[in-house]
Amino acid sequence: MRIWLEKQLHLIDFTLASLARRKSKNIGLLAVYALLVFALASVGLFANALRSEASFVLASSPEVILQRLVAGRHDLIPPGYLEKIGRIRGVQKQEGRLWGYYYDAVVKANYTFMARPAEEIAPGSIAIGATLARLRGLAPGNVISFRAYGGKLFTFRIASLLSPDAELLSADLVLLAEADFRAFFDYPAGHYTDIALSVANPQEVRNIAGKLSQALPDSRPILREEVLRTYQSMFDWREGIMLTILAGAIFAFIILAWEKAAGLSAEERKEIGILKAIGWETGDVIRMKLWEGLLVSLAAFLIGFIAAYIHVFYCGASLLEPVLKGWSVLYPRFTLIPAVDGMQVASLAFFTIFPYCAAVLVPIWRAAITDPDSVMRA
Repeated sequence: MRIWLEKQLHLIDFTLASLARRKSKNIGLLAVYALLVFALASVGLFANALRSEASFVLASSPEVILQRLVAGRHDLIPPGYLEKIGRIRGVQKQEGRLWGYYYDAVVKANYTFMARPAEEIAPGSIAIGATLARLRGLAPGNVISFRAYGGKLFTFRIASLLSPDAELLSADLVLLAEADFRAFFDYPAGHYTDIALSVANPQEVRNIAGKLSQALPDSRPILREEVLRTYQSMFDWREGIMLTILAGAIFAFIILAWEKAAGLSAEERKEIGILKAIGWETGDVIRMKLWEGLLVSLAAFLIGFIAAYIHVFYCGASLLEPVLKGWSVLYPRFTLIPAVDGMQVASLAFFTIFPYCAAVLVPIWRAAITDPDSVMRA
């Protein structure tokens, strides 16, 4: 084993020296190779981090959200629904929620208005997200006015700003008292936008959803896992768009790598002939060239992956934000928590390292089994 390791170390040392003799050509290949890995790894890391962020954020959301449908469209929850839901076994807690959208012509963006209990938000006051505060130049204590859809002007005092840590959810959020919400949107008393439910046993969520559909046929229960699955599908779709855009670059690199690996230069053929002439075995030549392909591809993978990691988690993935996060006037600022999927990294390594190393085998094997004199004359 020790002799084998020493032999491999000598082969690696010779391979590095051989690469250094053709450094201009190899550095160019390495740069293109690393750039491709960087692009693919950035897309994968960013999409995976967004999936993890969505899972983390939705972990504290209600297990079930109940909406009422009229003619297939979301409508207000009328009085009496909360009492009916309370009689269903397994429902631990139900809460009627009030929320709606408001278009601000000043910044040409939609806000999400949500009512909170009076003990959280005093009447006449609001709490707003950090993104909205930046966009409108607002701070606690300032006053802002909104014109309701009925034409009446409402003035609110900024009581506080929502935590920047929750900016992914609160970028466009405006919290106000229930009485202010009903007056602003002219909501009828006793009606709600939807109902948030907590289930005593998480294993019974689907059974509870079935009971809700039977008890309230005009309702639609939305499970937390369905919301999460929707977000996952959306990120998968956007990741696919990015990879489709990069497909041309991927095929161009495949052609470049194949030409590099399959077409030995006259200098490389001469080198192989000399090695065979001085006593190198065919297996040694093949192993040496395999080490060359492995070292180049592994170096490119490490450089590209580390650069992608820094780009995504330390530079905010500025090159990918508009595609994978989406477009919005109210664009949240948040720091992604590093989340690396081992299977994703292994797959990326396999599909970027293995093909290049495999492409080396055939031309090297042909040159290695050829008579040294004919190789040097070629």
